[in-house]
Amino acid sequence: MAISDWQPSPDQTRARYPDQEGSVDQNGCEIFYEVYGEEHRPGDAEEKQGTLLFVPAWSVVHSRMWKAQIAYFARRHRVIVYDPRGNGRSGRPTEVEAYSEIENAADIGAVMDATSTASAAIVTSSRGCQRSLLFANDHPDRVERVVFMSCGTMTAPERANYRDFIWRVMAQRDVSEETLPAIKWFNQEAWLRDPENFRRFLVQFFEDFFEPHSTKHIEDGLAWGLDTDPLSLSLAHLGWQPDAKEGRELAASMTCPSLVIHGTDDIVTPFAEGQALAECLGARLETVHDSGHGPQMRKPVQVNLAIREFVEPDFERKPRRVKRGGGKKRALFISSPIGLGHAQRDVAIARSLREQVPDLEIEWLAQHPVTKVLEAEGEVIHPASAALANESHHIEAESAEHDLHCFHAIRRMDEISIANFMVFHDILREGQHDLVVGDEAWEVDYYLHENSGEKRAPYVWLTDFVGFLPMEDGGDHEVFLTADYNAEMIEHIAEHPDVRDRAIFVGNADDIVPERFGADLPVIREWTEQNYDFSGYVTGFDPATLPGRDELRNDLGYREDEKVCIVSVGGSGVGRSLLEKVIAAHPYACEKDPALRTIVVAGPRIDPATLPTHDRLEVVPYVHNLYRHLAACDLAVVQGGLTTSMELAANRRPFLYFPLKHHFEQNFHVRHRLENYRAGRCMDYDAVAPESLGEAMANELARPVDYRPVETDGASRAAKLISELL
Repeated sequence: MAISDWQPSPDQTRARYPDQEGSVDQNGCEIFYEVYGEEHRPGDAEEKQGTLLFVPAWSVVHSRMWKAQIAYFARRHRVIVYDPRGNGRSGRPTEVEAYSEIENAADIGAVMDATSTASAAIVTSSRGCQRSLLFANDHPDRVERVVFMSCGTMTAPERANYRDFIWRVMAQRDVSEETLPAIKWFNQEAWLRDPENFRRFLVQFFEDFFEPHSTKHIEDGLAWGLDTDPLSLSLAHLGWQPDAKEGRELAASMTCPSLVIHGTDDIVTPFAEGQALAECLGARLETVHDSGHGPQMRKPVQVNLAIREFVEPDFERKPRRVKRGGGKKRALFISSPIGLGHAQRDVAIARSLREQVPDLEIEWLAQHPVTKVLEAEGEVIHPASAALANESHHIEAESAEHDLHCFHAIRRMDEISIANFMVFHDILREGQHDLVVGDEAWEVDYYLHENSGEKRAPYVWLTDFVGFLPMEDGGDHEVFLTADYNAEMIEHIAEHPDVRDRAIFVGNADDIVPERFGADLPVIREWTEQNYDFSGYVTGFDPATLPGRDELRNDLGYREDEKVCIVSVGGSGVGRSLLEKVIAAHPYACEKDPALRTIVVAGPRIDPATLPTHDRLEVVPYVHNLYRHLAACDLAVVQGGLTTSMELAANRRPFLYFPLKHHFEQNFHVRHRLENYRAGRCMDYDAVAPESLGEAMANELARPVDYRPVETDGASRAAKLISELL
């Protein structure tokens, strides 16, 4: 990768926001902190497990490095994080003495005092291990236990010389010919002379920091590194640290329980460091195989479970083995909240599954707007669903005017994804379910493959597309990123074929795009045919069971002398711009066809009162069983979502569809499938004004349809594949 290709990842929607934030002055430097889970404050009636204080590492990163831990632990602990001096929202002293590990250790006490924390369990990483050793020795009454991770304590004998070497390179003292190649990466003078040298160092540092398939983590690291500056970071590196002898003495004198976590592929502080520190402490070493310097970011499930086991005496890391007799079977269904299409087809599959497996009990791990559908259908929602971080909110935050870069939005949902997987994992380890079904439950599928030993029940994966595809204007870098994500998925399946007991493609082989996963990767269709079963499309309803169209229109209150246009954009708020454009086009369409009546469905996440209206146009909220209205309409205008467009295809209704800009699934996968069915007319949102859209609506009303028939047994076929596991 070229240095210029890497861009910092913008801060994304958080899985949880702080209950309190503030700063404290510690010897002239402001230290910024955040507090989560205040309901678990020691002494309160709702106290559960006490306080966890996450101590930062070297100033190249700040408190966001703990984003994969915060939401999980804040559900049962009071959690405190703070930015190190020199980065984030903390101060940036200009003297090297201010970055001494003595000062950094004092910051721990200052944050505890400012948050009224008498004592806490400490979790720390890299160079933060040094300040935590110092603080734990000076204040043993305030430290209940310590988790040391990616240990930067220089306790391994061979590391003492390395630190002296790097110190001399940073300060340009006694630099020999052999050390010159390192200067462009790790040198104060070079950083101060040219900011590009500093940026080049950050990219190189974080590329070395992580294992393969860590593109998002490298981008995060670059963003955090750019939140400091060359002077602050160089001073933070040159500040006083305990030497190897002092480090071993500090470890040997520790009185509180401790745990060491270290990755075997860490080249910043090699695995030998963790081994040496664990030996000095007399502590258990949690080995994170194949992990680099950031296991809490790259291997968060194992790290979270190891920390929880250590800080919660009652937590059993190995889940209880619950022997269930020959009674009712129980299934846990996870339905993606990105749109409502997954919920509609999943309810149809669940209905068919109950027919094939008598007395089957199904619980749903779901969030809004999926819960809107489930509640209307009388389904049982698992109480842990209340702990899920909202994915639809994140997707809406990533969108602009009819524009959603779906691939990057999914990548930037990583904090929400790990938080929601940990909710799922808490349910899974109870051992109460005989089956798990995930419909595009990306976080479940990804982290189960990353942690195959945590699988506790047969698992079914459902999806209606396979393969991330780059948008043309994303350039070579996006081509690289999508291929890297696809390659990791392919490796997951090859290395852990036992994770997915069934992989079901909701459709047929002809619906798969004729593309490769990447230049040196397999053809998507060929690979999918080798690794998936095919259910055919799942409409969620059988058109044959609907009343005749005249009877249906009468039931819905539509008159014979009017032509009904349904406008719908799915379950998220991303479609507001399209709704507004169609509303503006309505008067022009009425000029062409005065019989037109337009019904705009705002859905569950857009307030109808915020949208304008016209004569013969009405705006309504969420409509349950919208497919009935789509079957009765004369025209529909929709986004590029698969479910609504395929419902229209199944009912043989004319429709215009507008794929969201930069939404690879709608622009490639869905469009390919609709063209395969000869269904709908694809429109470019930017290319149509209200006048031309109104004309297109009127023209489409008169256009006859010639769609391929859509199968009606997809739900029962999918249910048959699933039921075999029960």
